[in-house]
Amino acid sequence: MPVIEGTRGLKEARGEYDFAVDGGAVSTITLRSAPGDSNGNDIPAGSVIVGGYIEVDTAVTSGGSATVGVNSEGAGDLLAATAVSGAPWSTTGRKAITPVFTAGTSVKTTARRNLAIAIATAALTAGKFRVVVFYR
Repeated sequence: MPVIEGTRGLKEARGEYDFAVDGGAVSTITLRSAPGDSNGNDIPAGSVIVGGYIEVDTAVTSGGSATVGVNSEGAGDLLAATAVSGAPWSTTGRKAITPVFTAGTSVKTTARRNLAIAIATAALTAGKFRVVVFYR
């Protein structure tokens, strides 16, 4: 696939999840802006998300078989619902998301959006991570 042209002037949106602050009930949780983060978690309508990453600080855990997906425009568009017992949630470090700076994987917003996660199947018991996306 061709690489997306016009990546000059990319903007950044960041969202943070922390079990100690946000809880872990089965639900959709809008990610918070990280303390001291001036970029925020606000993506304007008509933006094209071209790439990004997840930075896991504390592995995500559950007493059951929980899954977590990462959303912007629609369910799982940045990361499909994935079991917390495996990658990317079970270890710390930087992890890839679906848009990988190619035309076929970009996500276009139809309205103003915030980054969010969808917890399903079982509640979470721990975890802390940030989602960072680049858009134009």
